[in-house]
Amino acid sequence: MARGQQKIQSQAKAAEKMSKLKKQQGHSATDQKKAAQKALVHVCVVCKAQMPDPKTYKQHFENKHPKNDLPEDLKAL
Repeated sequence: MARGQQKIQSQAKAAEKMSKLKKQQGHSATDQKKAAQKALVHVCVVCKAQMPDPKTYKQHFENKHPKNDLPEDLKAL
């Protein structure tokens, strides 16, 4: 059995390990991907690329698909 300083060090090490695990629990890669996917709400009708807001969508459409007609939802912007 550990006594004195050894015991204190092992307790501190265990507490640090637990805090790291607890901190990582809510920040996994899949959670971050799901959150990012929720933010991409606009989908290009031509190439199916996803954008977070209509302004970016309009810029994308004007730059990537100049020969196609602008969709109705982007004409108002």
